[in-house]
Order: sequence, then structure tokens, then C-alpha cells
Amino acid sequence: MDFTELFAYKKAYQLAMKLFLVSKTFPKEESYALTNQMRRSSRSVCANLAEAYRKRKYPLHFVSKLTDCDAENSETFVWITFAFECEYISENQYVSFKNETLEIGKLIQYMIQHPEKFGSKLIL
Repeated sequence: MDFTELFAYKKAYQLAMKLFLVSKTFPKEESYALTNQMRRSSRSVCANLAEAYRKRKYPLHFVSKLTDCDAENSETFVWITFAFECEYISENQYVSFKNETLEIGKLIQYMIQHPEKFGSKLIL
């Protein structure tokens, strides 16, 4: 299996693309602040999942990269919350994005708790 087939990756990628599209409507003054941070953290979830999957032979490395994914996913939620509070996204968008970050977080946590199900084995 390729990392792009991971359910967590697919969900994270979809969210990153949604956030990219919605962030195009943010004010220009947010270009290097909120817009950039939201795009960077949401994309980083995907990048770290790819790295984690390639490190799956080494359980501690695998889990470490997955915790990075989880942290980036949480950061993404913070930027979503700022976007909502600044009135750049609607309440419906906020709730939808929040639910997506929660689902992605649960998927990542499952991977952390069950690395063996993703081909992670202790190699001596």
C-alpha cells in the first residue's frame, strides 16, 4: 500500500485543499499570517503522514512522526478557530472543519496506538 491510500492521509489532504480554497477569500493583510499558517499546518499533516509511513519499519520513528502529524492537525484547528472568530468563515464551515480535524486526529491516534497494523515492526 502507498501512503496516499491511508484513510488519514486522504482525509487530511481533502481538508488541506478545502482550507486552501476558503483561505483564498481571506483579506490580503492575512496573507503572511493566518492564510499562510493555515495552509502550512494543514499541508504538514499530509507531509508528516507520508514521512511516517516511510519510517514504519522503525516503530519509534513511525510513532514520533505520527505525533508530529497530530500536533500539526491541532495547530490547523487553532487557525480554523481564528478564521471563525475573525469572521472569515461561517459557523457552518467552522463546525465542518472542526469535525474534520477531530476525525483526522482520531485516525492518527489509532495509527499511534496500533503501529503494527501499518507494517511497523521492531527490527533488531
